[in-house]
Amino acid sequence: MQIVGESLCEAAEVLAGETVLDVAAGNGNTSLAAARRFADVTSTDYVPALLEQGRVRADADRLPIMFRVADAENLPFPDGSFDVALSSFGVMFAPNQPRAATELRRVVKPGGRIGLANWTPDGFVGKMFRVVGRFAPPAPGVSSPLTWGTEAGLKDLFGARAADMRIERKRYVFRYLSPEHFVYVFRTYFGPTYKAFAALDDDGRREFNGALIDLLKSENRSGGPTLVIPAEYIEVVITA
Repeated sequence: MQIVGESLCEAAEVLAGETVLDVAAGNGNTSLAAARRFADVTSTDYVPALLEQGRVRADADRLPIMFRVADAENLPFPDGSFDVALSSFGVMFAPNQPRAATELRRVVKPGGRIGLANWTPDGFVGKMFRVVGRFAPPAPGVSSPLTWGTEAGLKDLFGARAADMRIERKRYVFRYLSPEHFVYVFRTYFGPTYKAFAALDDDGRREFNGALIDLLKSENRSGGPTLVIPAEYIEVVITA
């Protein structure tokens, strides 16, 4: 998904020398993109192992990035610390959405930018989440992360305090060896599907696996045994 981070940095007009915070950075796609533009980048996530993968990638590309364990709902930085805050398919998964949005606004300087890449409810990932929800319903009172993928949801989270909000619908294309390969990768590495499989018994796992395979086959556009699935997301730039 490196291409998403590169596109987001272009949309947010990340400039050389600016201070940039990547929130829920995972293994650093957007952090690396910002560092390639000679920004002063701090990459954060609450999973140390993911940050370590980002560190390995940054070292390989000889990019100076600071890595720090941090919770998106409680960022350990003073008010107005950064010119830009970014998150690609990351902060949208914070359980307390208003709190995460408030933290993004808080750490950005007045007039700074917040750049987000968020999956939409109507795209492929939204459909996949509905399958996941059939087998592992979300905890009571927890809003869907796909709220971040709607204009109405973003306005609820940011609108009153955002000087400007630009939203563009974009597409990321998943490319895998097969539907089974996709399930293996997402069962192993993607939090929502990993947790769903872990919570089920053997019969449930087989049923869940079959439901995912059915969805993947119905969405596949490769015309052959490999997997090609366009997935809609929105690219958002908010001026604080």
